[in-house]
Amino acid sequence: MWMQISVVAAGGACGATARFLITKWVSQSVNWGHFPLATFIVNVAGCFAFGLLFMVISQRFAMDSTLRLSILVGFLGAFTTFSSFSFETVRLLQTGHFVMAFSYVFGSALACVFATWLGLQLLR
Repeated sequence: MWMQISVVAAGGACGATARFLITKWVSQSVNWGHFPLATFIVNVAGCFAFGLLFMVISQRFAMDSTLRLSILVGFLGAFTTFSSFSFETVRLLQTGHFVMAFSYVFGSALACVFATWLGLQLLR
């Protein structure tokens, strides 16, 4: 059990660091006003990676369960940012950006579902 906790924690540290670096880079490179583009990009990329890696792990290569935990639960669990997504949506609503909040919620849901599907399809 401690080995599993350790690999999830290590993967989580890497995923959180990757999320931080991407968020910093996008925030400094692109200005979309109040729209939380960095979180949107991270969530879509994380969903795509999850779908792709799930197919690699389940159909292409036998992967050790410890490594699978580290990548899917640890890295991607920390990389994607649903809690940030929820908070940013509430902030948009609180500041009166109702259309942007609506667009963000539905755009994220559609893009993330599509990205997961695409990741699964690419390696069929």
